[in-house]
Amino acid sequence: MQEFISNVASGIGLNDILDIAVVAFIFYKLLDFIRENRAGQLAKGLLIVILAAGLSNLLNLYALSWLIRSTLAVGVIALVVIFQPELRRALESLGRSKFFKGSLSKEDKSKAQEITREFVEALLSMSDTKTGALIVIERQTALTDICETGTEIDSKVTAQLIGNIFYEGAPLHDGAVIVRGDRLHSAGCVLPLTSNQNLPKELGTRHRAGIGITEVSDAISLIVSEETGIISMARDGKLTRYMDGKDVEKVLLDCYFGNDTDDIISKAKSAFDKIGGSKDAPK
Repeated sequence: MQEFISNVASGIGLNDILDIAVVAFIFYKLLDFIRENRAGQLAKGLLIVILAAGLSNLLNLYALSWLIRSTLAVGVIALVVIFQPELRRALESLGRSKFFKGSLSKEDKSKAQEITREFVEALLSMSDTKTGALIVIERQTALTDICETGTEIDSKVTAQLIGNIFYEGAPLHDGAVIVRGDRLHSAGCVLPLTSNQNLPKELGTRHRAGIGITEVSDAISLIVSEETGIISMARDGKLTRYMDGKDVEKVLLDCYFGNDTDDIISKAKSAFDKIGGSKDAPK
């Protein structure tokens, strides 16, 4: 046995290890994709079809075997159509890279901190007055098509302006504000609603739109409930609620400095990370 293991080990080169590692990573990502999307039940159904195909060949059931082969051929095209949003998001994530993100100058860092303070001030103020708001921060995925659904404002980020945009009765208060870089780019924008059918019914259109835009891009959405004033954040199709000023500040600084805040998000009121635990009923 030792000789057999020694022979196998001696025959494995660096290329073999790299090959195995890449294939393992691909399978890991595929399983993760199936777990986090709607593909779980579909994968089970596909496994049953494959087993049925094997049994039909083994038992010489020619008609059934032909039917299954024909179904699988059409099924590949159907999968691409059904999972187009998820596939698009996966391919976009491959195109995004942080390896070449340059460092910020002292002036840029000071400006980012100033913008962050304005956003935090605006969100806390709207939370106190229970003013509904939806702010989308564009990152590497361009949201030009979303911006075109609203009104271009291209203005400096100030808490007063954000408050005026979302003031009840203002012309643009029902839509979303798109932030591009250090500017408020567009307001009154229409966002795609989430495709997640498992969300609680009490979640309103504002929250569903905030989640939806993060399902098709790498944007971050900040949402204020007009019913309770609760501040929430949507990222990668997941909603984190009951955020305070410090949580918001850390997330916003991440957008400008490129620091990893996954641990921040998981710690930000983790008891409410699963949406079903709240009675918040935003508009």
